[in-house]
Amino acid sequence: MKICFVHDWLTTYGGAELVLKTMLEIWPDTPIFTLIYDENGQCRDIIQSTKVTGSFINKLPFAKRKHRSYLPLMPLAIEQLDLSNYDVVISDSHAVAKGVITSPNQLHISYIHTPIRYAWDMQHQYLSQAGLTRGIKGLLAKYLLHYIRMWDLRTVPGVDEFVANSNFIAQRIRKFYKRTANVIYPPVEIDRFKVEKEKEDFYLVVSRLVPYKKVDIIVQAFSDLPYKKLIVIGDGPELKNLKKHSSSNIEFLGFQEDKVVEDFLRKAKALIYAAEEDFGIVPVEAQACGTPVIAYGKGGVLETVLDGETGLFFPEQSPISIIDAIEKFEKHPKFDSTEIRRNAERFSKKRFKTEMKSFVDQAYQEFNNNK
Repeated sequence: MKICFVHDWLTTYGGAELVLKTMLEIWPDTPIFTLIYDENGQCRDIIQSTKVTGSFINKLPFAKRKHRSYLPLMPLAIEQLDLSNYDVVISDSHAVAKGVITSPNQLHISYIHTPIRYAWDMQHQYLSQAGLTRGIKGLLAKYLLHYIRMWDLRTVPGVDEFVANSNFIAQRIRKFYKRTANVIYPPVEIDRFKVEKEKEDFYLVVSRLVPYKKVDIIVQAFSDLPYKKLIVIGDGPELKNLKKHSSSNIEFLGFQEDKVVEDFLRKAKALIYAAEEDFGIVPVEAQACGTPVIAYGKGGVLETVLDGETGLFFPEQSPISIIDAIEKFEKHPKFDSTEIRRNAERFSKKRFKTEMKSFVDQAYQEFNNNK
């Protein structure tokens, strides 16, 4: 069984890259095909561990730093990758990776982190945040997303088996693609986190600072809570604006190495999480430290946090909703760190490896039986 992986791009390290790295532990030395890769970037460990083949976009100016600028070329680029030498193609997709072309003799399994957010149900939100709701630029952006949607649908029949990273995403796959997806939760490196039962007096955000993460409303909430300390770890295009609108009780630490993040996750009173995520690895990592999570009650977090037991949900993405949740949290009986940790263990890397390998082996056997 000759396997290859297809990944959207290898320029930043996040949940999708953790999935890819873990699949390389299941099937070592498996070659990777991707649109763009940066040998010296955050994914260098993955790139150095096996053969990586990029698309023609990888050679274009500024592609490694501004890959999203090449969105119009991505459908064409992903279709040019030659995967004909492989029996099994596993695409790890949150954008266009699932659109690779395979033959009837190849099994294509697509692990979906999300159908393309900005082309489907979050289109209006993205256009609004980018200031592209009006004018010629807005019209061109809408036409591009229309084209991406049509192309995305066209590629659905080329996938033999869909795997979703949560029930939330499986539901979106049913809605947009009219296909059933098996659910295999992503791997979380639970064993590297230690429980700290005695918490310090601060709340924590760990996030990329981009609009859909909604860190701005958390900052607004804590600006109205001047006697409560908030620490924000993460970098991104929103950092400058967030600092501008923050108060003195909010501290921004920027990008931090894993060891530093782990230390803050252990000591925090609670993690604050305001995004509607497909799965959300950070809330699981916090729980692995015995740290409760105060989260927006929608998306994948509903499958990873137990309301009232390992954290609390707030109903709206608004500062007042977060403030209400914090006040409720501080009146809540003390959370049990051991039980919080036990809940996180449901999402271990070992569990992912077992489930993913079993699924691929069974799918390959059934695929060959039906030839």
